[in-house]
Amino acid sequence: MADDSKKKTQAPFGSWKSPFTAEVVSGASLRLGGFATDANGNLLCVEGRPAEAGRCVLVKKDGNGRVEDITPSGFNVRSTVHEYGGGAFTVEGETAVFSNFSDQRLYRQSLIGERSPVPLTPAYEGPVVRYADGRFDISRGRYITVREDHRQGKEPVNDIVSVDLKSTALAEPEVLVSGNDFYAFPRLSPDGRKLAWIEWSHPNMPWDSTYLYVGDIGKDGKITKRVCVAGNDGAKEAVTEPKWSPEGELFFASDRGRGFWNLYHWVESENKCEPVYSLDAEFTRPAWIFGNSSYGFFNSSLGTRIICTYRWERGNSRLAIVDISPSRSIYPVETPFDAIYNLCWVSKASSFYRKGIRLFLMDLKNSDADPGSIIWSSEAMDLDKYQEYISVPRIIEFPTEVPGETAFVNFYPPSNGDYEAPPEEKPPLLVRSHGGPTAESDTTLQLAIQFWTSRGWAFADVNYGGSTGYGRQYRERLNGKWGIVDVGDCCSCASHLVASGEVDESRLCIDGRSAGGYTTLAALAFRDTFKAGASLYGVSDLESLMTDTHKFESRYLTSLIGDSKAFHDRSPIHYPERFSCPLILFQGLDDKVVPPNQARMIYEAVKSKGIPVALVEYEGEQHGFRKAENIKYTLEQEMLFFARLIGGFLPADKIDPVHVDNFPSK
Repeated sequence: MADDSKKKTQAPFGSWKSPFTAEVVSGASLRLGGFATDANGNLLCVEGRPAEAGRCVLVKKDGNGRVEDITPSGFNVRSTVHEYGGGAFTVEGETAVFSNFSDQRLYRQSLIGERSPVPLTPAYEGPVVRYADGRFDISRGRYITVREDHRQGKEPVNDIVSVDLKSTALAEPEVLVSGNDFYAFPRLSPDGRKLAWIEWSHPNMPWDSTYLYVGDIGKDGKITKRVCVAGNDGAKEAVTEPKWSPEGELFFASDRGRGFWNLYHWVESENKCEPVYSLDAEFTRPAWIFGNSSYGFFNSSLGTRIICTYRWERGNSRLAIVDISPSRSIYPVETPFDAIYNLCWVSKASSFYRKGIRLFLMDLKNSDADPGSIIWSSEAMDLDKYQEYISVPRIIEFPTEVPGETAFVNFYPPSNGDYEAPPEEKPPLLVRSHGGPTAESDTTLQLAIQFWTSRGWAFADVNYGGSTGYGRQYRERLNGKWGIVDVGDCCSCASHLVASGEVDESRLCIDGRSAGGYTTLAALAFRDTFKAGASLYGVSDLESLMTDTHKFESRYLTSLIGDSKAFHDRSPIHYPERFSCPLILFQGLDDKVVPPNQARMIYEAVKSKGIPVALVEYEGEQHGFRKAENIKYTLEQEMLFFARLIGGFLPADKIDPVHVDNFPSK
């Protein structure tokens, strides 16, 4: 708690000194990926390490608290299927299978004894065959996984294959399911007789329209009969996360009916689907990456139960236990957390789930008395010592430009126990438009946000129309209107905060990553709300992106934009004359999602108009920055850029500024 009696230094907003330095933020940017347990109940998790150029390492924590790296030097546990990856490793007993980043081959590794990884799939000329989201088929001595094959032309072929675990020969995997554009979630029933999976086709994304299939597995291991369980009733339905209960019953999440991702149960004898529990809440997330796990099963004295997380009440998360007997009851589990992801059942009494940059262990039998304990943390400091520097967000519902409609923002006011601003001064505002755009911003503690607020900035993390977490109707507000609804909502948010007296109207800035970078550029080109902007690997030319981007998103823009005229009219690159305020761009040169030419084109266009602009390019970075030095540099240069050009204050941090074209050096 902050000490209200403490004498504070008076200094302008934005000039405050903060313990959340760029070094601290970049050091605390470890990415905790998927996790699993071995035969002894030890937890395994993937850590993405900025200090090691973003290398992903499989790490094990045993019951005695010992933590050790499983992945040896030279290996990187990361898949690039769909470019975004996920689902890069699986554990069964004392064995792990993982995808290695550099060659994208699958490797088997023992978790005990000799741990040298052994390749399971053939080597090719480069990482042209990729794997993700696999599961062991123990009785048949094989591994079932999604494959993405780039050997046959520009657009890769996706299918579900099996990899032989018995033979030492590196044979081509056997194709089990093929013919559609995309596959995910291959899940084997407990008795090994059936395989469930999700598939979908262009132009749909996995949150638009998908199908859930179940196939019988014959004696030869092939799929002998297929039944479409969900997605084939004529209405658009986004089915995801199929899972088999210990008793062999199939469950899944779908937005059928209510328009929210609820849990359903397949009644196999009648081939019909029944809701487990109906609620205007989201029980899963959009499948941008493989391996989402929003629910799981555990045994209680009353039979099998579901432990799940869901989002409601304007974006907050809850943990709950669902009785899947005919009573279909739900029991919220009290926790102090508001953003919960990726549950994993590990014993009769416990579950693991992730909050932001921590993993927690929860005892379900004693959840009211003891909400859980930290079992893994990627934080670089003891945050309990820095509470007076942490800004606690408020979820604000604000009116949009569409009469009767509202949107949401996680608003973070400035917070620093050592400083106060001069009377009557209002803080500068940074509006952030999240990526996706079919994604969301939650209130998980992010030191990258605290970097700003602890220096005296207000920060608005906007969940504009089109964001997930609020149901299909809200999600589809962006259909045909990307570059309109998102831009309008970000501008409306800033205007609302100005009208509410929260921020300084003369110091409104906007930034975003990827799709959020596009929203930033569109806001600067087509509106005059903001005084400066920063685009991180953002889109400037929608038309060229359609031809340059990867298969997963190659038809995505069709539903977001519409006809060819709209593609042209909403591309900021065509309207450099409309830019009137400073812009800084950050771009990875190995980006396959938003190619580097997108940033270079808008940089040259804005530069030629005489507007202050800077371009920072990073060798070896892809879509999203993973190296500590680049994360640090981006934070510092963005903040300094805003301060120099529109801030009216001097930052406390000593930073050598990047060169800004059309702006005099000082």
